[in-house]
Amino acid sequence: ESLHSSIGLLGISAGALLLAVHFYSLPRAAPLIPSTALGVLLLVLSSLLAYAGIWRSLRNASLLLSLCLTVSVFWCGYGVVFVLEGQGVLKDTANFRDAMVPGLITFTLALLIIAAVGFLCREVVLAMIASAVSLASAHEVAMHYSPAFGSSAVACNYMVVCLVGGYFALGRILYFLTKQKAALPGTDLAKKKSHEQIQPSSSSVNPFAVTGLILNMLPASVFGCRLLGVTSKLFIGQVPWLWAAGIYQIGICILSYRAMDVLMATFFGFASILKLAGGYCLLYPTWQPEEPSFPTPFLVVFAILLAVLALFLTLKSPVDGLYLLVYVAYCIALACCPKGFFEGGPQGVDVAIFVASALMTLIHLYNVKASAKIPTGKGTVKALLARSSFLKLREGPDLHAPYLGYSKYADAEVLGYACSVLASFAITMTGDPQAPLATVVIPWVVVAGGILKLLGGSVAFARGKTLESSAFILYAVMWIIWGLTRYTGLYGTTRSFHTAVGIIAFMLFNGFIVFCTLFLNIAWFFYSLTFFLITISFLLDAIHALPAGYDIAATLIFGLVSFYCFLSALCNSVFEGSCLPMGRPIVQLSGMGGGMTKCLHLPARKASSVKRIADILKNGGTCGIPTDTVYVLVAACNRPDAVEKAHQSKRQAQDRPMSLWISSLKQLEPAKHLFSPLLWDFMEAAWPSPISLVVPRGKWVDFLGMKDSAKYVGTPQSVAVRIPDCSVTTHLIDLVGPIVVTSANPTGEADTTHHNQVYAKLGDKVDAVLCDGPSPENVASTVVDCTKIDSGNIGFFRVGIIPKSQVLQILEQVQKK
Repeated sequence: ESLHSSIGLLGISAGALLLAVHFYSLPRAAPLIPSTALGVLLLVLSSLLAYAGIWRSLRNASLLLSLCLTVSVFWCGYGVVFVLEGQGVLKDTANFRDAMVPGLITFTLALLIIAAVGFLCREVVLAMIASAVSLASAHEVAMHYSPAFGSSAVACNYMVVCLVGGYFALGRILYFLTKQKAALPGTDLAKKKSHEQIQPSSSSVNPFAVTGLILNMLPASVFGCRLLGVTSKLFIGQVPWLWAAGIYQIGICILSYRAMDVLMATFFGFASILKLAGGYCLLYPTWQPEEPSFPTPFLVVFAILLAVLALFLTLKSPVDGLYLLVYVAYCIALACCPKGFFEGGPQGVDVAIFVASALMTLIHLYNVKASAKIPTGKGTVKALLARSSFLKLREGPDLHAPYLGYSKYADAEVLGYACSVLASFAITMTGDPQAPLATVVIPWVVVAGGILKLLGGSVAFARGKTLESSAFILYAVMWIIWGLTRYTGLYGTTRSFHTAVGIIAFMLFNGFIVFCTLFLNIAWFFYSLTFFLITISFLLDAIHALPAGYDIAATLIFGLVSFYCFLSALCNSVFEGSCLPMGRPIVQLSGMGGGMTKCLHLPARKASSVKRIADILKNGGTCGIPTDTVYVLVAACNRPDAVEKAHQSKRQAQDRPMSLWISSLKQLEPAKHLFSPLLWDFMEAAWPSPISLVVPRGKWVDFLGMKDSAKYVGTPQSVAVRIPDCSVTTHLIDLVGPIVVTSANPTGEADTTHHNQVYAKLGDKVDAVLCDGPSPENVASTVVDCTKIDSGNIGFFRVGIIPKSQVLQILEQVQKK
């Protein structure tokens, strides 16, 4: 953590040094660092800062996260503009000024906000760096408009960043050389870490939202500056800011899913579409003299989706919901103006977005860092809904329980369905065959239907939704290929046959997905089936046999089905119960659908998860847990009802009785006199290990409090006992007491070696699964017959991971002792 903090701050200092040298040498005839080289170096540093910020942010929500990611975006766009200047794309000083100023204005304000919060929260080093870069950007804006402001003022501010970074580096070196005994003020990260750990981390806080809001300021600045007369035109020089913001926004969308914030992640995905489309529109006039036109249906649908998302976000945070309404107004303004981004109406809303984003950045950043919070209305709607018996907000640790296994991401299905709606309504515009690019369709289809749908498919796969992820990825590839093929005029009469063959191949794949969705639910069946209508439309268009109006009808049907799925996924992520159900499987097969019921999934790496499993077992539940071998099904010994439930759910055969596990021989200490000395010493030598010892049944069983559950454990003559060599399992037994154990699979089937298999085989019969990924071994324990050990003989019911020779060697050593 210390290393990544150092990388972030020293990376900013290195970039500041480059810029200081550049601005000091600017009055010279030839700059010391060529513009292209400077741009490339800034791009390298921006990627380094993005890595440092993201890696550290996975541990805590520090101010360094926002600073590193903000400066990373700044220097990414800044570097590309320098490269464009070096390559002669920006032909004169006025062009260079119009390209630079919108970005500089944005980051002047954004870094000033970060600096203000840093000073308020006593993060002096970070606040000084942010304020110095902010002042440098402000001086550079003034320098572009007034010759009285020399470049030396900009260079001086960057030198301040270098000095602060050097001070920090010196402090870290001193800290390590003195073996953590001496540290300069503000460089002792250990104190910062302890201070951050004191503040309770709330699962509802999304630390990446701040960077996402700053990214929203960037395109608003580009178009707002044109309206206010700060810049003279919109052109290719401003595309780097828009596309840098769009690409980073997609990254913030992914990281928001990591932060388990479905609604803001969906919004950031929507915002990235607008940014990349804006860049496309500014790029278009470089090869065509006129400005592109906008498809009205798409923007109206986009406004409806944003309005629905704003409504649901208001339930969590009214301020965030109101903020989204500004984007609803933006889409409506774009729909009302044929030339979209180039007209005054949308640009006026851009100014409002800039101001609103700046205020939201301040609120979010301050609330993440400070102990006292700026009120945002959180809890207000929750208190109102608490009186309702119909609607109840989902909350708690199970809010983002994955479909199969443990996932680090929240569910992205909401974004996947929304992208289907957007892409389908975007292709209602046929376009002009002579000028296919003149209508802005490609960004909507390729970014919404393609890139963001691939993102949704990847997240669905990470959550164990194999079928849904396969469908999303297949449809994303289809939208990308078809969007680029149709709306760039890549295929003509000669290529129609090849295009048709490719579409037929996609239809075959989709047919398989339709068949599989019969076993999933009704909504997914209609979702995949109506996509067939879209592919048929593509096929007929490729062979030039498309009936008039068919494509409009097909996209409307698919769009409406996708919209229902979007609403259903939103409701299921926000409310408890099924307000808008996806339906049951059309075909139900025996043994399938075990995962459809609610079964807790808890990561084994967390002590709190083990405690929850212990509470479930104490209350009479059954759970699947990892061990030192394969996964097992367990119940508490002192709960006969739970042991009977485990016995029935497992369909336990009489020749495979359930075994008994303990965490320490101390649990058998009161009954030690009932075991022979040789058997006791053998148990001490053999455990903990994957060796189960079958010992004679006796009165010692009563000491474990088994009561009526004893009849399900072992046979009337013997009981298998083991102490597992697994810290998670032994800790669980310490919390619960001795447990009854059997393998986590129906009798006669193979052992389960992953928590996904436990869920698939017994998901509808157990109360929870403790998830730890693949088993350390694929072989079960060795079962040793110790009923005649006093005569010097032992037998083997099953030879598992521990070989016979090793067990016999242990016995020989005990006998010698």
